[in-house]
Amino acid sequence: MMQQQEQQAIGALQSLDASHHLHPFTDTLQLAGRGTRIISHADGVYVWDIHGNKLLDAMAGLWCVNVGYGRDSIADAVAAQLKTLPFYNNFFQCTHEPAIRLAAKIASLAPVHMNRVFFTGSGSEANDTNLRMVRRYWDLKGKPGKKTIISRKNAYHGSTVAGASLGGMGFMHQQGDLPIPGIVHIDQPYWFAEGRELSAQDFGIKAARALEAKILELGEDKVAAFIAEPFQGAGGVIIPPDSYWDEIKRILSKYDILFILDEVISGFGRTGNWFAATTYNLTPDLITIAKGMTSGYIPMGGVIVSDRVADVLVNEGGEFAHGFTYSGHPAAAAAALENIRILEEERLVDKVREDTGPYLQARLRELCEHPLVGEVRGLGMVGAIELVADKDSGARLPADMGAGMLCREACIEVGLVMRAVGDTMIISPPLCISRAEIDELILKASQALSLTFAKIAAR
Repeated sequence: MMQQQEQQAIGALQSLDASHHLHPFTDTLQLAGRGTRIISHADGVYVWDIHGNKLLDAMAGLWCVNVGYGRDSIADAVAAQLKTLPFYNNFFQCTHEPAIRLAAKIASLAPVHMNRVFFTGSGSEANDTNLRMVRRYWDLKGKPGKKTIISRKNAYHGSTVAGASLGGMGFMHQQGDLPIPGIVHIDQPYWFAEGRELSAQDFGIKAARALEAKILELGEDKVAAFIAEPFQGAGGVIIPPDSYWDEIKRILSKYDILFILDEVISGFGRTGNWFAATTYNLTPDLITIAKGMTSGYIPMGGVIVSDRVADVLVNEGGEFAHGFTYSGHPAAAAAALENIRILEEERLVDKVREDTGPYLQARLRELCEHPLVGEVRGLGMVGAIELVADKDSGARLPADMGAGMLCREACIEVGLVMRAVGDTMIISPPLCISRAEIDELILKASQALSLTFAKIAAR
């Protein structure tokens, strides 16, 4: 009787969800037909759904729960702040201690040439801010014609109008007449899918030189900035060949354009350094941050601004007519400060660089032996598994088979959360994951691959 009542209660919640809740990036009609999966609680690297099923969350929520679930000290820091000063804005010559301390703390962790932070509510808002800052910078430098921003195909930079335009995902552009004027895209450094006729190193150089070709095509006097993720996260954890960033650095140093590094996913430890700018020895003018900044406990984003840009905006610009009600929200800032304290005290960034990151990457590559796997790649605490029909050629399975979604459902069956990007399975586990939990992740991933293989063979 109790079980029947519980099922009825769950069904009622799913019905409410179907009737009133519009989910992001979702076919709402299709979801209503099957019923949403309701997550009820979480701890460490695990989440539980409302049916009591335990899942190892190899996506850290949505790339963000870096310190894992169940951190009472973050909840306590937020509660204490809410009791003291639940909100005040950073407009009208005002601020508050959490925002001040957080800006200083982030500046201390950022590359040495970056010492100021502009706070937003999300990564999308931060990339909108980048567009505004870049164009304002060039106006102040007496070069108002430098407006165009170069991005990459299949990049993800948010879902606001500016963020989706900066991103290079065609299916997003089709729904809203995007991109907006002044944003163009070049080829991505996706060797496995687009460059296997060349060596990885040669392809990396070729992909990088697409930036130089586009600058010359448009004219250096028209190009304001280049925006890129260190690795393309939502595009399928696309790790550029080693030659790529060295060539990009050569090009960026040659031309008078700004460099925006979108570290919404990679920031706060995911590559084994506080920022991937250090991992790849890059010197960006602006770094986009969010996600791991608070480990997802409260929404927050921002832009870390180089001295080169900040000095012009501050010393020559007067009022910067841009901002958000919740920029530097005190409770969010309190969450971020406590999150960073945990990352430092538990040495989680060092652990990813020296221990669990290399261990995860070694274990992941064991999956290359599976007949369904064409490539495994990764860095630090991210990874990708390419599902293919033929291991030698890399030929894909028929698109209408939906192998990625079959594998995602198989993952759920064995108690694992992985994400499907087409037929690429991707992971981004919490930075606090242990070696034993990595072993569990790999075992369950292997089981899910075998389940998927069996389902495909049965069709």
